[in-house]
Amino acid sequence: MSNNFLLLVPEFLVTGLAFAVLSLDFVLRRERKHLLGYVSAIGLVVILAVALAQLWSTKDELYDGLLVVDGYALFFKGFFLALGAVVILASVEYVRRHLDHPGEYYGIVLFSVVAMMLLAMSGELLTAYIALELLSFSLYVLVSYDRYNPKSNEGGTKYILLGALSSALLLYGISQVYGLLGTTSFEGISEALAASPDLSPGVLVGLTLIVAGLGFKVAAVPFHMWAPDAYEGAPIPITAYLAVGSKAAAFALALRLFVEALMPAAADWQTIIVVMAALTMVLGNLVALAQSNIKRLLAYSSIGHVGYLLMGIAALAAVDGDGRVSTTLSHLASNGIMLHLVAYAITNMAAFLAISAVYNVTRSEEIAGLAGLSRRSPAVAMVLAVALFSLAGLPIFAGFASKFYLFNAAAAQGLLWLAGLAIFASVISLYYYLSIVRQMYIERAEDPSPIRVPLLTLWVLGALFVGMIAVGVYPAPVMEAIQHASDALLAQDVFAQVAKATGME
Repeated sequence: MSNNFLLLVPEFLVTGLAFAVLSLDFVLRRERKHLLGYVSAIGLVVILAVALAQLWSTKDELYDGLLVVDGYALFFKGFFLALGAVVILASVEYVRRHLDHPGEYYGIVLFSVVAMMLLAMSGELLTAYIALELLSFSLYVLVSYDRYNPKSNEGGTKYILLGALSSALLLYGISQVYGLLGTTSFEGISEALAASPDLSPGVLVGLTLIVAGLGFKVAAVPFHMWAPDAYEGAPIPITAYLAVGSKAAAFALALRLFVEALMPAAADWQTIIVVMAALTMVLGNLVALAQSNIKRLLAYSSIGHVGYLLMGIAALAAVDGDGRVSTTLSHLASNGIMLHLVAYAITNMAAFLAISAVYNVTRSEEIAGLAGLSRRSPAVAMVLAVALFSLAGLPIFAGFASKFYLFNAAAAQGLLWLAGLAIFASVISLYYYLSIVRQMYIERAEDPSPIRVPLLTLWVLGALFVGMIAVGVYPAPVMEAIQHASDALLAQDVFAQVAKATGME
């Protein structure tokens, strides 16, 4: 253990890049401010290369475990840096056409990337809470960024109010855990839970409040009520960022929390997660059937995908009738969660960028506004159709590979009925995804004029299209990186201290 601040070089660089972008905004002429997006994206790619070169095979801690630098943290740092670059490139045309103050927009996106990177490194509850709040405050501003749009103001207000409630629940849960266990570090919580054969009611209340707080952050049922309005009101690139980035960051934290801190109490929390997963995947997909606004539809679709990811969290351990916990197949669940996050990120960014390209011309967010898109812009229609098929989990696309890994992990851990319910929910989702494809390829547009898409947007859409096919057909390279992260997360010493006390295998 050391306090080597060079371990935080990627975070320092992203923070410096954010301030540099904010400063450049003061000196660039208005017609050249779109260059700030390119500066931000290129900077993130360079920082990604620096992070990989510096931290590869590094395993260390800062401040006695408050921040953990390992293969798992590095995987998610790379993921968030790449995601930030894609979101910024996807935003350039939208920001140029529809938003004022681009410097502040890109700067806040960069600060949110720092928050997500810190979340992946957090080894203690209060550190995680602070990083989560930095991310949340960035997203509050971004959702409300289109300040002359009443829907943006409404969505941002609801998001802030319910976000404050979720933060209060989370913080109260942390105080309960600290008051009764005397620690907030993941390692200390694991030791305390392993030392006690029965979970006290106070600790159970604390853990329930923490799960509820995280449930708000990821929009899990019954804590999802803010998501549709926030998604509809936010600028389209930020809707994509909400759907992908905030969920990935929260699940990066949740994976480490449940594995390193709460695994000894798996028999107590697994049922809660299973019920949340079942409700989330079913309700999200059923309510999506009734939506006519494309952003609200994808909001409920993302709620359904949170249900699949929660199923993966529940599958981190197998609990038998005697309360014995087995972790021999935990790597299947952790691999499935991370692969689904990667596949979902690529797919969702492709879908939202295609929708943004149409919106920039038509100013319509209705599903009916996509009518005749196959004739108005064949390339955009093709990418959007493939993205929808991938979200539904059809073969050869990224969503199929990730759902196969995730559902298989749940079935292998004895949650066969939950995996069956997830398959049923995916079949439901296919109906409303196909309704969008029907609009694009069968219905005729009121305005048949071609939709001209900027070259940058086409390049990004092309890269995401290739990513959806590549991960679906040949996921081995991505799985190697995920396995490296899983090995760091599920290192033998994580379970060694509690194996005897809890009957883990």
